[in-house]
Amino acid sequence: MQIIASVLGADYGNLADELRDLRDAGVDAVQWDVMDAHFVPNLTFGADVVAACRPVVDLPFEAHLMIEHPERWFEAYVEAGCQTVIPHAETTDDLPGLLRSIREAGAKAGVALNPETGLEALEGAVDLIDLLVVMTVNPGFGGQGYIAEMEPKITAARRLLDEAGNHAPIEVDGGIKAHNIARPAAAGAEHFISGSGILAHPDGKAAAVTELRAALA
Repeated sequence: MQIIASVLGADYGNLADELRDLRDAGVDAVQWDVMDAHFVPNLTFGADVVAACRPVVDLPFEAHLMIEHPERWFEAYVEAGCQTVIPHAETTDDLPGLLRSIREAGAKAGVALNPETGLEALEGAVDLIDLLVVMTVNPGFGGQGYIAEMEPKITAARRLLDEAGNHAPIEVDGGIKAHNIARPAAAGAEHFISGSGILAHPDGKAAAVTELRAALA
């Protein structure tokens, strides 16, 4: 089980300090929510920001590409130091080709599915997936509520991967906090993105991570 911090709601003027705090709090990785104001109605991190932050901590970085034309941009995030790149299935007409290209660039190839997107979007690509992200909010903004109706989809996704002999982890992203994290875990998720659940916790980041792990245990 991994706890991964989204820095979407971080203090952008003090990203280095925020990253050090997350490292010290015990998160397993950091996710960069990359948004282009087209696929989602928000605009966030360019690859240069990620590259500038790469020397600050030795945590693994994930780039969640909530952008159109991810094939044009993924290499920049690999070069910036992201070990995993996660495009959305909805943004490409050639998901298998995109995942192969990400792998060839030296990163793990993830794929994310919006809440309304069915598992059929993974057709032809199941054996190429290194990480499957089931969105438990509609992407674009932090602080949204967890959509519990995604739990059967998580279970079905786990079955789909297992039947293909692919033991890639399932990651859930959206609204994850200590009071609900056990639900997607029971459905089959192994990686858990938490943004405001960690960054906005009243007792601090370390307390948030401790509570999340306790809830999983």
